[in-house]
Amino acid sequence: MKAFYGHEIYVQSAGVHSELEIDGFAVAVCGELGVELSGHKVRSFDQMEEWGDDLSSFDLVVALSPASQARAEELTRVFHLDVTYWPILDPTALGSRREEKLYAYRQARDQIREQILDYFGPPTRVIPL
Repeated sequence: MKAFYGHEIYVQSAGVHSELEIDGFAVAVCGELGVELSGHKVRSFDQMEEWGDDLSSFDLVVALSPASQARAEELTRVFHLDVTYWPILDPTALGSRREEKLYAYRQARDQIREQILDYFGPPTRVIPL
């Protein structure tokens, strides 16, 4: 999002679980487009609240898995949030060789990229190809 829109849209990444490390394949394929993820921290919705993020200040939760969609919809009972689900390929179990895995991760990355552009419109910043 920041690569497309800079700081025009405030974005915070969260998931259902936080005990996972950032996936090396995700880091690699995003790096191919100039998006640096190696310093990214995985955190949950609960941790966002614990660390001071006011979930009521967010307008939208984009869920990329059925589990995150369910958790986000739970939050709508307490906070006024719109929730949208983008059915993105889960590349984590695909492929047995490195190139096969990278191919699956590139597909997921490209699906997310297409969804962002379809939902939020043309980038306001020059983006890498």
